[in-house]
Amino acid sequence: MVQTVAPFRCNPPEYSHPVNVDRLTPAIGAEISGINLSRPLDDDRLEQVYRALSDHLVLFFPGQDLSAQHQLDFARTFGGIDKPHAIYPHVEGFQQVVLLENDGDRPPDTNAWHTDLTYYPRPPFASILHAREVPETGGDTLWASMYAAYDHLPASMKPALDNLLAIHDPGSFRNQFLGEDHDIEALNESLGRVGSAIHPMVKTHPVTGRKYLYVNRSFTQQVVDYGTTESDRLLNYLFDHINQPEHQVRHRWRSGDLVMWDNRVTQHYAVADYLPHYRRMHRVTVVNDRRANRGQP
Repeated sequence: MVQTVAPFRCNPPEYSHPVNVDRLTPAIGAEISGINLSRPLDDDRLEQVYRALSDHLVLFFPGQDLSAQHQLDFARTFGGIDKPHAIYPHVEGFQQVVLLENDGDRPPDTNAWHTDLTYYPRPPFASILHAREVPETGGDTLWASMYAAYDHLPASMKPALDNLLAIHDPGSFRNQFLGEDHDIEALNESLGRVGSAIHPMVKTHPVTGRKYLYVNRSFTQQVVDYGTTESDRLLNYLFDHINQPEHQVRHRWRSGDLVMWDNRVTQHYAVADYLPHYRRMHRVTVVNDRRANRGQP
């Protein structure tokens, strides 16, 4: 169940100065400095972070010394927290903080472009990922702006895409439901529980009012009312169009880095080039945007 959102908490006056926002690329990404997330932020600074997220889609907070509780407290100021993950383990004592541990025996399954959980009718608003232990090199994560992907489409394509729907399901993540025993009954039961969703291929952001492309290679399976051949042709074109450096930002992780992104209008790709070395991350998912209905960007 979604938890009740904690009220905002205020800090002493020394936290009233503006947040430092360093834009990283024209399309996406900004580094935020001058903030210690292990302490509660006042309303003004939380508002500045939220507006920076609306403007830049992915925010990088370097060198944050946080406990799992600190991460949860920060996340709750933006909205309700997702229920415990059905498959991934959690940090001990914190069921809503997903533990992502990868090495040669536990390879990651997120090294493909995706927007989280688009096979849900209401995919989550944001993710907050904290690096606890990272390899000496490798393991970068890339994010792509779906505003930029839509804006850079040929003008003649946009009216048609604006009226199309697509079917999303767990895609290659079906393998998680099979388990090590390749249990087809468990797979069928899980797929029946998780199900599929239909989403517009172009959405309008509820806060900024901007249009963005809403298909991803991992979970978007077929265009509604299109045959397989026609659907694959269109989707593969869009997937290739999305995967352009001009739409992206790339982050090299350092221990303590915290990254927050707007899951509605981004995709991400976790590069799996560091194996067999070990990496540990803590993730919190914010399911709803508590500020989205205020009528302001």
